[in-house]
Amino acid sequence: MSMLWDQFLTEADKAVLARGKFGRRMGFGQQPVVLVIDAQRYMVGEPEDEKNWPSSCGEVGREAMRHIAQVVLTAQQAEVPCIFTRFEIDPSGVDMGVYQRKRDLLESDRWCLAGSLGAELSPLLVPAARDLVFVKKKPSGFHGTPLLGYLIDRGIDTVIVVGGATSNCIRATVFDCASYNYRAIVPQEAVFDRIPISHAISLFDMDRQFADVLPTPEVIEYLSACHGGRFDAGKSAT
Repeated sequence: MSMLWDQFLTEADKAVLARGKFGRRMGFGQQPVVLVIDAQRYMVGEPEDEKNWPSSCGEVGREAMRHIAQVVLTAQQAEVPCIFTRFEIDPSGVDMGVYQRKRDLLESDRWCLAGSLGAELSPLLVPAARDLVFVKKKPSGFHGTPLLGYLIDRGIDTVIVVGGATSNCIRATVFDCASYNYRAIVPQEAVFDRIPISHAISLFDMDRQFADVLPTPEVIEYLSACHGGRFDAGKSAT
């Protein structure tokens, strides 16, 4: 299968990858979780009012959100836990930290300010009773959150990471998954970014060394073969 980043690689690049034996598949484990990173309104905006959503990823984000919703629904039907993070900043900016040195605090109801419209999860996503939702303040879903404890408690070995943005919070979360020795799986169509080249190169970097970047249908097939939250090799995919 041709991957999104293939168009950017030279023959010399491909030779480096082959010589170093990069990009081997780690595969799925037995006990997955779907980790939904910042799939919020401010990330995708609204097509009829795009200019008033300052951090919107536009139509690529909205298309990815439809794939995210499919992954989440499939997981929920198989009783695979889903964990949703929401990135929020206090309206005063007091908790923005070093990020405020790179970007202005935006006083907009359509950004990620706590209590605003923009900070809400996408309406396409409905957490189930067994799912978890919590706020994070930094790029990685692990930093300063209870995520690692939840994964340990549930015996998780496979973290399926969806959401946005690919070059920021997805990438940071995937690298932390690898640091904690979890299998990280990234469904290619279920992550999104504002800048196409950032999206493609971040997917390449993750797939090269720290994650399996896979077509979303392949991930959905795996989730469909789960039962009671665990992968059942004997169960036919639906």
